[in-house]
Amino acid sequence: MSEPVAVRMVRGGPVLVRGPVTIELADGSTVTSERFQVALCACGRSGIYPLCDTSHRCRKRR
Repeated sequence: MSEPVAVRMVRGGPVLVRGPVTIELADGSTVTSERFQVALCACGRSGIYPLCDTSHRCRKRR
């Protein structure tokens, strides 16, 4: 029996997933990462979506 996949939610940040992973996007295409941990974009601002590029940190101040 294989180990369950570890997923960690980061408040205000990405979703961390134990890798390696293959991610299936809504259009049917896939993104693969061989890293030991992968940060997935949860805010939709990433320039390398579905992977996180820390764009969530760049909030406009009022």
